[in-house]
Parts: sequence; C-alpha cells; structure tokens
Amino acid sequence: MSLFTVFAIVITLTAIFSYLNEIYIKLPGTIGIMLASLISSVVFLVLGSIGFGHTEWATDLVIAADFNHLFMNGMLSFLLFAAASRIDVGKLKEFAWTITYLATVGIVISSLFIGFSMYWIVSQFGVDLPILYAILFGAIISPIDAVVVIKILKRVDAGNTMETIITGESLFNDAAAVVLFVLLLGLASGTTSMTTLGIGEFFLREALGGLGLGLVLGYVVHFMIVQIIYKGSDNHIVIILLTLALVSGGYTLAELLDVSGPLTSVISGLFLAKSRHDAIGTKHEHGHYVREFWEVIDEVLNAVLFVLIGLEVLILNFEQTYFLGCSLVIPVIIIARYISVEFPLIFLRLFRPIPKIKGFIMTWTGIRGGVSIALALSLPDDSPRDVLLVLTYIVVVFSIIVQGLTLGPAIKWYKKRLGIE
Repeated sequence: MSLFTVFAIVITLTAIFSYLNEIYIKLPGTIGIMLASLISSVVFLVLGSIGFGHTEWATDLVIAADFNHLFMNGMLSFLLFAAASRIDVGKLKEFAWTITYLATVGIVISSLFIGFSMYWIVSQFGVDLPILYAILFGAIISPIDAVVVIKILKRVDAGNTMETIITGESLFNDAAAVVLFVLLLGLASGTTSMTTLGIGEFFLREALGGLGLGLVLGYVVHFMIVQIIYKGSDNHIVIILLTLALVSGGYTLAELLDVSGPLTSVISGLFLAKSRHDAIGTKHEHGHYVREFWEVIDEVLNAVLFVLIGLEVLILNFEQTYFLGCSLVIPVIIIARYISVEFPLIFLRLFRPIPKIKGFIMTWTGIRGGVSIALALSLPDDSPRDVLLVLTYIVVVFSIIVQGLTLGPAIKWYKKRLGIE
C-alpha cells in the first residue's frame, strides 16, 4: 500500500467520522471521532471473525500507517508546537513553578507509583514483568493529553488559571515523559549505564540539549518574524513558511543532535506565541493569519490522530487477563494522578505562593492520549511489548471516553458546590 493511498484513506475516514459526529453523534469533536473510528474497527473485526467479506485491507492500512513512526517523528512536533504557540506567555510565567513541578516531579512520582503497583498487580495474574518495564509502563501512561481537556475546559469556562496550568503541564510533561521513557528503556535494555553519571549525562543531553536548541532556533525565527512585522511587509506567507521550517527543521535537527525533539518543539512554539503577541501589539494582521493557520493544522492533525487511535484496535492482541489486569490498573492510574498532583503542590506551597487547585478536578483532567500509545508501540519486540501495549490502549480509550465525557459535568458540579457561577 503506497504512502499516498494510506494518506488518502485516513483523510477520507477522518472526514466521514467528523461528519457523522457533527451531524449524528454530537460528542466533543475528538471524542466523537475516536468513538466512531473505534466502533468501525470493532465491526471490521467481527465481520472478519465470521468470515464475512475481505477485511484484511483494514489491518494492512493500520500497519502501513505506522502510528508510532508517524506520530513520534511527525505529528507530535506539530501538535506540541501548535499548542505552545497559543499559550499566553505572560500567564505561563506566572504559573511557571507550578507547571514545572507538575511536569517533572509530578510525572516521576506518577511513574514510580504506577510502576511498583503494576509490578505487584501483574504478578497476581502470573505475568512475569521486570520491575524496570513496570516503571516504564508508568512513564508511558503518565503524560496527559491536553487536546480533549482544553476543549472541555473552554466549554464549561473553567477559568484561565486552570486552563493555563493544565495546558502548560501537558506540553512539558509530554516532553518529560519521552525523555523518561528513553532513559528507562535504555536502562532496561542495558544500552544506558545505570549509574548516577550515566543518568546525569543522559538528562543533560536530552533535556538541556532540547531546551537549548529550542531557545536558539526559536529566538532566530522570532527575530526574523519581528523584522518582517516592523518592516511593514504584508506577506504573511513568509511568516507561515518560517514557522513550518522552525517546527519541522527543529525537530529533525534535534534528532540528529540526539536531544529532546518534543522539548525543542515546545520551546520553539513559545517563541511563536511571543511573536504573535508582538504582532497583535503593533496591530499587525500577521498575528491573526498565523494563529488561524496553526489552529487549522492543530484541528486537522488531532482529528487524524484520534481516527488512528480508534483504528489501532485492529492490530492488537487482546486476552482476557489483560482486561482483568486493567480493572485494577485503571484505579491505580487515577490514584497515581491524584498523588502526583497533590503531593508536589503541598510541598511547593511551603516555599512559595501558588494557586490552589482542587485535587479531584486536576485528577480527572488526567486524560491520556496519542503520546502514550506511540510510546508503547515503540517498545522493542524483545520486551513485554504485547501486554504493555494492550494495557496502554485500554487505559487510553477508557480515559478519553469516560473521563472525557464526564469532565465537563464534574467541573460544573464543583463550581456549583463552591457557588461559582
């Protein structure tokens, strides 16, 4: 199956599922699209199992699409960049300590709690899972996906504080989770030295390298955009091309230099947010054009992403024990989210004033998405890949559908309880 054929089929399915959701299903965009894709995939599996028609092409499509490669080496950089470019940099600075703590210490706490709990749970079902791979699963499933969350928060008017904190956390914990995943996978496979020096070198290269590259590239392109703005040029296509070069070229360069590509994309996106703010400040129309362009890119890529998530069920190997394991793992993941949010913030409040955030609401905003599935798909064949991939998929689907559909009512209930209109 050629690359263009795969592209054409996926775009067509995305358009059809988007139409069905808009006209009939009427759920929040990404949730409805994923649900339509998931139901269609299950129907294909049932038809194939009873020998009705030729359904192998659907499986071939998913394999050819190569979700892990497509997402981690393409879509992720654009999605992170687009989300970062819409952030209010001023508010991000205001909550910088809270966001940094949640996206670093929080994700480590969550990964460790899930890992040790997971290790004990699977042992009860007779599954031999090394402790490092159990913690690796924690790193896979800990990052939250802001796509669904932010759309729901805007619908129920959750407030700028919560929107900024959750958006910032999700951007940086995606990058942090990828770094932690690569480190743990290296330790588990023996390619990374399990010493303080080896781990320190890894973090310096990945995290600080990605941060530094993002700062340099972001500043250069920001300088070029500012020049265009103050020269009075009306060619907004040049700015759009510069931003496309920044995100795609920056991510590619990060891979060549072996530093964190996701972190490079986030930092570069923040520079674009500043550039757009400068354009608005000078009443220049470039800010509007660039915002609209990246909003379209973001919406289209997210729609495609959730279609692919629904289609992934076609290539997974489900066993009854996996569902039994998930009945215990899902509550553990929710508890881990609560602990990773509450404990760091309690500690941080001892040293500096930070906004009070209700633990229950922050816990329920912990919706997982494409990053988790892509990381699980990238596990090597000589690892316990099958069990971790299926567990990840079930948790992500549960998270998107159950938490995604109940987050809005939960926030409304919380605001009513506090007497907030």
